[in-house]
Formats: sequence, C-alpha cells, structure tokens
Amino acid sequence: MRKIILWMSVSLDGFIEGPERQIDWHLVDEELHSHANEELAAKGAFLSGRVTHELMAGFWPTADADPASPRPVAEFARIWRDMPKFVFSRTLERADWNTTVVRDVVVDEIMALKARPGADMVLSGADLAASFRRHGLIDEYRLYIHPVLIGRGKPLFTASDAKTDLRLVENRAFGNGVLLAHYAKR
Repeated sequence: MRKIILWMSVSLDGFIEGPERQIDWHLVDEELHSHANEELAAKGAFLSGRVTHELMAGFWPTADADPASPRPVAEFARIWRDMPKFVFSRTLERADWNTTVVRDVVVDEIMALKARPGADMVLSGADLAASFRRHGLIDEYRLYIHPVLIGRGKPLFTASDAKTDLRLVENRAFGNGVLLAHYAKR
C-alpha cells in the first residue's frame, strides 16, 4: 500500500506562511530545489487543498517557458504538470493540469486511493494535513525547517487531541541552513 507523506516547509517557530500568506522567507536554493525535484519526481500524486493548488497552478504550468528559468525551476514545472493531482475543495468546480477535485476527506476513499498501484503520495497544506492527521491517514512527515523565526502566521500544527508516535527516518542539513526532519509513524 502506498503511503501519504506530509511534505512541508516550516519556519523554526512552526509557521508555514506569514500572517498575509507570505512565503518569501523560504530559503530554496539550487541544492534544496534539486533535492526536492529528485524526491518528488518519484512520487505518485500530489494531494493539496484549494489554496495550495491555486497557488501552484498560478505559477508552475508555465514556469519553464522562460529560457532564463533556472534548471531546477524548469525541472519542477515539468514534474508538477505531469504528476496526478488531487485537490480537496468544496467550492472548486474543476481544475486543470491532471487534477481531480475531491469534495471531502473520506477515510474509505483515501484508503482506496492508497491501495491503488503506484508510488507514495505527497500531502501539503496545514488545514488539509489537520484533517488527514485527525483520521490517522498520514504515514510520514517530511518537514523542511528553515532557519528563520517569522513570529506569527499560519502554524503547521494546530492544537489536537490526537497523539502520534513517530520514529526518525532521516535527517539532513542543507548548505543554506535548512534542515530536513523525516519521520514515520511507529
């Protein structure tokens, strides 16, 4: 059965975006972007909420059209376009770029998706992750911790009664100071 991996960048103080959705504090250099491309190219699908999907769809479909685009940017544009995507939204009517709109997180439907043949799936977005976590649907956590304190914004994890025991799978420090902390459910 394929796994669902929460894949998020987070500030050291636990935020995924600033108070006005800023992500300009992300330290994505060529080393980190190339690493992400290599890992993500081997995955089987992207799972995201509407806001994340619309943000991605607003940039990545044509990000490689500019000949001046750095190699990792052009590479990821192709990965993103080709990857099957599932966007969870109650308001979105349709989505382009190999995307299926899903109305709700229904455990039986997610388990059926996990049982399909293919590679592991990547989950992004704090609100969607909270729903998946509540239902025990996240198998692994890949957190890219950026060496910055942004003070306030949207936290990755909100208060919850759900306790999840994890084991360390991998950790890695990148040259720009970003740390990968990769955990799996025990």
